[in-house]
Parts: sequence; structure tokens; C-alpha cells
Amino acid sequence: MAMNIQQIGANTLRGLAIDAIQAANSGHPGMPMGMADVAYVLWSEFLSFDPSMPSWPDRDRFLLSAGHGSMLQYALLHLFGYDLSLEDLKQFRQLHSKTPGHPEYGHTVGVETTTGPLGQGLANGVGIALAEARQRQEFGQDLVDHWTWVIAGDGCMQEGVASEAASLAGHWGLERLVVLYDSNHISIDGHTDLAFTEDVAMRFEAYGWRVLLAEGHDLKEIRSALAEARQPCGQPTLVICQTTIGFGSPKLAGSHKVHGAPLGPDEVKATKLKLGLDPEQFFAVAPEAVRHARAKNPERLAKRQAWEKRALSAQGQKLLALLQPISAGQLDAVVWPTQAEGAQLSTRKAGEQVLTALGKQLPQLFCGAADLGHSTFAVLPGEKSVQRDNYLGRNVHWGIREHAMGSIANGLAVSGGHLPIVSTFLVFHDYMRPAVRLSALMGLQVGYVYTHDSVFVGEDGPTHQPVETLAAMRVIPGLVTLRPADLAETCAAYRLLCERTKAPTALALTRQNLPELPRPAGLDLAAALGQGGYVLRAETLPLQVVLAASGSEVHLAMAAQAELEGAGIGARVASMPSLELFDAQPLSYRDQVLPPSAPVVTIEAGSTQPWRHLAGRSGACIGIDSFGASAPDKVLAKHFGLTVANVVQVARQVVVA
Repeated sequence: MAMNIQQIGANTLRGLAIDAIQAANSGHPGMPMGMADVAYVLWSEFLSFDPSMPSWPDRDRFLLSAGHGSMLQYALLHLFGYDLSLEDLKQFRQLHSKTPGHPEYGHTVGVETTTGPLGQGLANGVGIALAEARQRQEFGQDLVDHWTWVIAGDGCMQEGVASEAASLAGHWGLERLVVLYDSNHISIDGHTDLAFTEDVAMRFEAYGWRVLLAEGHDLKEIRSALAEARQPCGQPTLVICQTTIGFGSPKLAGSHKVHGAPLGPDEVKATKLKLGLDPEQFFAVAPEAVRHARAKNPERLAKRQAWEKRALSAQGQKLLALLQPISAGQLDAVVWPTQAEGAQLSTRKAGEQVLTALGKQLPQLFCGAADLGHSTFAVLPGEKSVQRDNYLGRNVHWGIREHAMGSIANGLAVSGGHLPIVSTFLVFHDYMRPAVRLSALMGLQVGYVYTHDSVFVGEDGPTHQPVETLAAMRVIPGLVTLRPADLAETCAAYRLLCERTKAPTALALTRQNLPELPRPAGLDLAAALGQGGYVLRAETLPLQVVLAASGSEVHLAMAAQAELEGAGIGARVASMPSLELFDAQPLSYRDQVLPPSAPVVTIEAGSTQPWRHLAGRSGACIGIDSFGASAPDKVLAKHFGLTVANVVQVARQVVVA
């Protein structure tokens, strides 16, 4: 029987994936071969996009949560007319190519988010769908009318982040989110029944999703399921696509052996014969498949242009302005809070004041906590919370779902129009670290507000005392971690967070009150904090030692300096809110703050590892290189040497040495 044009298109996708993976001698052919039919029907009949303007705001979003199947997405982009050439496909998984091993946001045209770690794409999709729902409610369906489509696999369904995010999507009733579940019952080690025997359909129904079934190689069933998925129901939709991994391979179809390895030359030829492809041609693209895939591109262009005309309206211009990065003018208009020198305030409460001020000038600001809003204070006072009957709230109750919170925030950020601020206790950063890492990898503007930043949470004990967490955060490329010492530094930290429009920023804030610090006259604190560290109080005697500290320990340094100078020892205090930013400064600036002629004593209520390069051989590090303990904060301070007396003693020792 002759193949219809959609079967030819799907088999063309399979052939491109097979050849690219074989040429690279690396990759995952099973998923592209198994989901090619579903993907081709979706792209040719349901997906709204314009290859000539990939960033068109009202396009549908397509996310490949099962990112190991990246060649399926690359083949689709090429076939449907995006700026991704056949030569690009031939460079699959090669250095500096446009077709890396997993889809990367900002690297390959048409890729909406970086995927690969399983479940992240699905959770990002929840964020994108939430952004769409919020903007559609505010600006109307004439301007915001897109859908979010996600292909997820058995691995995604097993990852906890997908479960957390799916639970929220059902709670919010995000009916324009459709997840196409590639249910082939195979993972790397073998059949999924080795470890995964639950009823996924029943689980998602319990989450509040509509669940549909489709035979993943029957074009009629696929078309019917996708059409039903677009019918309003007040729920997100899971379409379980029953597929065969490696579909078309005579020897490997249905086997875990086709999951993550090339087919091999002989099986490539046998598979192409079975699929009706020329076994002697490589990277072949059937002309009729190209014609069919791109036949609607003029119509797609016209749809986008019609939207652009509608966007000339006042509402349209307001939407487009919202999608722009935060400007210096917006930040200059903020009335930043202040307090008198010596006034007592925790930096978490200082953060609440700053967010209140920012919220009045930044409509993009979107805040929430993982069931800790009354503790982190990272919420916008007076603003409503997002619920299924009101997406316009500017706060969100994430529940106890730190990982989904971080990943959904990435989806909000990548959608545009949102600066998500998400918060929890610092020790729970580890629950969301994979999402934080991906925001840094993608260069997304997400704000992470972590409170209860040290052992000074006190009696909660070592399970809640983040002694090693700051060190772990500081090594994530692109993430800047800021630990401000008072309200003024908290204002400057938030300003920097808002200015970093292409990177994530984390704030570590205290539970305990801290006094507002005196500063040198004329100091540009925003600029100084942006350099990571600065001289907070200069020595009045010939310099003999520098006390460098962050956050709550800056106050220890100030008190210790007074004692040292009273004893005739010239001491300087350097506030170091960000080691990463300080280390990135020119050597000349670093030497101005920490002169090589003077030993450095570093002070932070956490691991000393990030500070050792500043202390060097002649200095010393005061910190905590063990787990914490359960006790009142003043008892802990004495136990771990975080006292003025100990700082003075250590400083005297390095000066004598």
C-alpha cells in the first residue's frame, strides 16, 4: 500500500535522525523513531508557528522534555523551514554545532528551553502555560492565544519534578497545556516494569488532568486525540501515545538496545528498506515531504502578520512593553527603603520592604514561596495569589514543591513578561538545584531568595542549618550569590538582580535582626556591591590585617575592628556580599580592597572552602566546616567561634605571624 504524505514526512524524520546519530556514532535513535508520527501530525496540523519569525510572541510552544530525542526536534525544525540546514544536522553532537546532544535554549533556533534532565521540560511547560494563562486573562485572546505542547517519555514520568509540576498544573486548571506521553515502556536498563508499574493515567486523573489515549503509529487516532486535546475542559491534557521505541527497525524495535545507541550500518539499511527509504542515501529529504511540511508557511506568516497588526493597539503595545527586559529607568523610579544607622532588621524583612517598593514599578515581578511565605517574606503585600479562577495574582503558593517551583519559574522566565522571585530556606536549595543549574545554563532572569541562611536558625539543628550550601551555589557558572549585611545592601542586591536580565541571581538572607551599618561618605553602594566586595570601614592606623566577611558576620568584623584598633592594631573591614563578583574584578581592584601586604581573616557562618584563596597562607578563615547543632543562636555562635573575641584572637595571631 502506498504511503500517504504524512507517513512520508514521518519517515523522513526517522531517516534524518537515524543518519545523524549514525554519523555522530552517538545519540538516542529510539525515541525519534517512535514519536515521529505523533510529532509530524502535531507540527503539520496543530502547531501554530512561523519559521520566518521564531520568536513571535503568540506562537505555540513546543518542548521536548524527553531531550535525549533531540534529533527529532532538529529534524522537525529543518523540515518545516527553520534556519537549520541539512549541514547543521550532519554536525549533530559536534563541537560548536547548532545541533548539540540535547536541545539548548538560545543555541538552536526554535528551541524553547534546554532539556535533557528528565522531567524538566514538562515542568518548564507548566510555567510557560501559566504565563500564557496570566497574559491571556490580562490582554485578551486576540493577543494571547497560544498553546504549550510537550513531548515527555517514561523517564519524565518517573522523575519527581514532573509529578510536582503536574500536580500544580492540575490545581491551576491550565487547559492550554498538552503533554504527549511517549509511552513505549522502555528505558536504558530494559523494560520499565523493572521499576515502574504504576497506572500513569490514573495518577494524572488524580492530579486533575484530562487523559486521552492514542495508538502512536495510527495517524487517524493521533489526529483525533490532538483535536480533542484542544477542546476546552478546564484541565490540562495528557495524551498517552502508545508507541514502539525504534519503530521501523527490524531487529531493534521495542528493545532497550535502540534507546541510546546508533543502529549500526547494517540495521540502518534494513530499517530504511522497511520504512520505504533509499538505503544507499544518507540525510535524504523527500521533496514531497518538504513541500507538504512547508505548504502552510505562507498561511503561518499571514497569521503572524495579522497578530502584529492587532498588537498595534494600546493593549498590544502594553503587552510588548511587558515582554521587554527591565530598564534602568524603571529601577531609577523605585523608592528604595532606608532606615537609620543602627536600626535593627533582619535581611529577610528588609527584602520584604524592597519587594514592596519594586512591585510598584515592575509589573513583571511575580513572587512566591514553597509554603514559607510567612517566613521568607518574599511575597508582594496586598497582591492576590494565583488560583484557577484568577491567574492575575502576582503571588503564588507553590506548596512544598521546591523543585517544581524552580523549574516552573524557568518556564515563566523563558516565556517573557515575568521576573519570577521564588523563595525557601537556604538549606532547601538542594531540593531545587537542578532547576537552578538550568536557569544558569539558559541565562534566565530568575531570582532565588533563600532565607534562614546559617546555623543561626538555632534550635532547628543541623538538618536545617545550611553550612555547605553557599559554597555549592557559588560554583554554578553564571549564578551570582549575594549575601547582604543590612537593608542598604539588600536594596543594592535586589537592584543587581533586576539588572541581570540574562542570568539568575540568588540572595541569602538572615532570620535574625542585624543593625544598619555606617558607610563611607559618597560611597556608591550599588556599584560597590556589583563589584562583589568593597571597603566598608578603612583602617585609622597603619594597616596590619583585613577582616573580610559577608552577611551577618560583617557586624562581627566591625566590632572586632574597633577592639583591634583600640589595641593599636590597624584593621580594615571589607564587606564581601559576592565572592563570584569579587573574583571577576581586575586584580588592581581586588588589591585595593585586600592589599597583598596585609593578612586577611575571612568570616562567614558556613564552609570556609570558598574563602581560602582570599586568606592565602598568611591569613585565616573563621567558619564552620562541620555540620551544625541544635542550640540557641548565641550558644552556637560561641561554640563555632563566631564571636568578637575569637575574631580578635585570630586576627592577632595572623598579625604576629
